[in-house]
Amino acid sequence: PCWRVEQFVVAQECTRCSGFQMKTIPACGPTGFIEKINCASSHRDEYKSCRSAALEAQRFWHFVGSALGVAAAAAALVVLRQRVLDRRALEKVRKQIESI
Repeated sequence: PCWRVEQFVVAQECTRCSGFQMKTIPACGPTGFIEKINCASSHRDEYKSCRSAALEAQRFWHFVGSALGVAAAAAALVVLRQRVLDRRALEKVRKQIESI
């Protein structure tokens, strides 16, 4: 591709590939997004795979949300386990006091 060896100008910003483009343009394969570029010295129009900033932001917030969910679940399990252990310790102390 000319964009690897020469300067280029982005003619069309990063956009999602349509179903037809996914089948016909190989650059759509890796990410599902392409941008149209013009190579400076050869004056060729080509497509280049790119990453969508909006999609990356959406994936980041999904990750943050799931991490917070896992953290909340782990915290709840810790609290429940601590209550069980406290009850066992109090029961043990109560039995020791009753045996006296």
